[in-house]
Amino acid sequence: MIAALIWDVDGTMAETERDGHRVAFNLAFEALGLAWRWDEEHYGALLCITGGRERLLHDMALRGDAPTLAEERMRLAGELHRRKNAFYVEIVQAGVIPLRAGVRELIDEAAAAGLRQGIATTTSRSNLQALLQRQLGAGWSARFSAVVCGEDVLVKKPDPQVYRLTLQALGLPPLQTVALEDSPAGVEAARLADVPVVVTRSVYFAHDTVLGVLAIGPGLHSHLGWRPDVADGMPNGRVTLNYLQAWHDRMELVSHQQ
Repeated sequence: MIAALIWDVDGTMAETERDGHRVAFNLAFEALGLAWRWDEEHYGALLCITGGRERLLHDMALRGDAPTLAEERMRLAGELHRRKNAFYVEIVQAGVIPLRAGVRELIDEAAAAGLRQGIATTTSRSNLQALLQRQLGAGWSARFSAVVCGEDVLVKKPDPQVYRLTLQALGLPPLQTVALEDSPAGVEAARLADVPVVVTRSVYFAHDTVLGVLAIGPGLHSHLGWRPDVADGMPNGRVTLNYLQAWHDRMELVSHQQ
């Protein structure tokens, strides 16, 4: 039986990347008088690099108008990232980035069923708090037994450290949990920690190849379009705990057969 859900945030809980982080980066560039702008396509390509500061440094390495010295690049990346996070909080507080459909319902259902819930994200704690306080209220943190953010890890996804720390905080073995992720890097991080994964595809990872997961589908708002299809005998509508348990049971059955 599933004892806990572990949530990724960016892309999984909300479509924060395109309309939140990307916009905030561009505002930070403008604030420092830089002519750089990340359009949707370029930012999508940059998402192969996890971590905002790391993304900035990667992009600078390819720019002829970026500082030449590594020390100067580090300083600039730090200042841009600081300003970007402040702009991101303003964007989120304006309410323009809602939770994805079905996310709050599943959080509430899991809580009512007595499941523990954790967050395993390598975004910053301030970004996480801004989003969930706006969408779940001031007491959002009481809903989660473990919250691990970018400041808590030495290396970011696809490294499994964030999941191992979350499991440690939950006090549970990995096979009693299910991770909800949207990106290949997140999936790899969970799998390297032996955490079973359900993938809810996001805008930027709508067509990426994902291997070795329990199930994959277009979103928690509907059971339609999910693979494998376990809808027989299930109520129509959103993806519920019953769906997650059915996929988890199938994993356990396959494991026993092997």
